[in-house]
Amino acid sequence: MARHIRNMDELAKAMQPVLLKMTDQLADRVYETLNYFILDYYKGYEPSSYQRTQDYLQSAIKVDAHPYKSGVRATVYIDYDSLNSYGVSGHQVAKWSNEGTHGGMEVDHKPPCMQDTMDMTVDNGELLRLAVDHLKSKGFSVRT
Repeated sequence: MARHIRNMDELAKAMQPVLLKMTDQLADRVYETLNYFILDYYKGYEPSSYQRTQDYLQSAIKVDAHPYKSGVRATVYIDYDSLNSYGVSGHQVAKWSNEGTHGGMEVDHKPPCMQDTMDMTVDNGELLRLAVDHLKSKGFSVRT
């Protein structure tokens, strides 16, 4: 059944359920990709000079999509506060992983976790393709 939209507020209200579901699916994809690269980071190096806490493996967080201002927002991030690394800040641990070092040490296996995640979801256009496909599946005409 066709809906008549008379203003931007009605359009935003009509689109919100579609955008919530789509944004949640996109955030799921980013979260899965980030976890893939974090696991690859762990598997690629076995430390000999320090003992791992395994905290970084569990540090990726996804906050479900929710209405935000005039749109929708979901968040995927590294929880710095959950990282316990022998007096080193959680931010530093995440920074090292994105630089491809382990505990600040140069090693052969250097996947930059966050940058690889961005490359494989945002920069390569995957999230845009997924968003367009989702909107088209809901009957929206989309041009890119």
